[in-house]
Amino acid sequence: MKRKLISVLLCGVAMLLLMGASAQTGLDVPEDEDIVWEYRDPEGLEGRYYDPSQMQPEVPPEEDDTQPAPEQDPVPEQKPEEEPEQDPAPELEPAPDPGPEEEPGTQPEENPAAPQVTGDAGFLIDGTPAPLSTGRTLQNGVTYVVLADTAGALSASARTAWDQGSRTATVTAPGLTIKAQADAFYIQANDRYLYVQDGVQMSDGRLTVPLKVLTEAFDAQLTWDGATDTIRVTRGDGVLASAWEVYDPESLFWLSRIIYAESGNQPLKGQVAVGNVILNRVANPLFPNTIEEVLAAPNQFTTYANGALADRVPNESSVLAAKLVLDGAVVEEVRGALYFDSMPNSWAIGVRPALGRIGGHNFYG
Repeated sequence: MKRKLISVLLCGVAMLLLMGASAQTGLDVPEDEDIVWEYRDPEGLEGRYYDPSQMQPEVPPEEDDTQPAPEQDPVPEQKPEEEPEQDPAPELEPAPDPGPEEEPGTQPEENPAAPQVTGDAGFLIDGTPAPLSTGRTLQNGVTYVVLADTAGALSASARTAWDQGSRTATVTAPGLTIKAQADAFYIQANDRYLYVQDGVQMSDGRLTVPLKVLTEAFDAQLTWDGATDTIRVTRGDGVLASAWEVYDPESLFWLSRIIYAESGNQPLKGQVAVGNVILNRVANPLFPNTIEEVLAAPNQFTTYANGALADRVPNESSVLAAKLVLDGAVVEEVRGALYFDSMPNSWAIGVRPALGRIGGHNFYG
């Protein structure tokens, strides 16, 4: 009973406190509206007693003027379309860098690392193409080259001087001096004379000589590779054999004198042809095997038989012709000749094969 009285008193006090709070805050409660009191049982004593003082008014919620959005059918979730697998693109090599743009009219600089065509692939010196400036050409089946440039290719130390007055080129290299005159039928290498069948030639203002003769002067070896159509030159030691090793004094003595006696007034090629006849006989088993013995044979050279030949003093061209013959010069027009004469009614006509005529002499095989 005491507990019930205490609860009633507490409810009354609470009512008084609520009424005082309403007066202070100016809370007006309209008379024409019903108040709904909600009973809250803080102690969980529902159904045991009813105390209006613990009832709290329930304020209806304010109406919302906004209209709710109509419900829409949910949009089904769409799965992204799967793209078909594609073959991977092949990897491409990056394009070469074209480099900086050039101004109009400028020429690109040459790449020193790029291969350059700087030689004659058909003319090799120690396996390396000879410079194009060697000017290799073919003249009547003979390979000619520019003297100065080819000498420089055979020896880096070679130097060439040109004398316009005499049209003579002089090449100097260690241990070697070469002189070549335009239109001459030989070149001089140190104290030796090397025959040039078709002569030293001028081509486009450059002096040219046969490659065979020039390689001989430089003591180099010359070969022809027919399978590859290539000329191959192998450098030697550059030391040309001296004249005394080639021109035997006794042979030179008799050969120069018989040339002078028989053809001293003939052109150089005619004098060389007479010398060829003498050496052809030395090489032929039907004749003696030395120059003097060939001259001493019966009924051959009367100047030797009467002793006058030994007293003759040969002119310069006869000595030159003798040296050329001893150094291997051969006049191709009468190669192999064993006889010669100057008579119009020669005994050899119809008896020996005629090979040709040079100067005032006919030559027979």
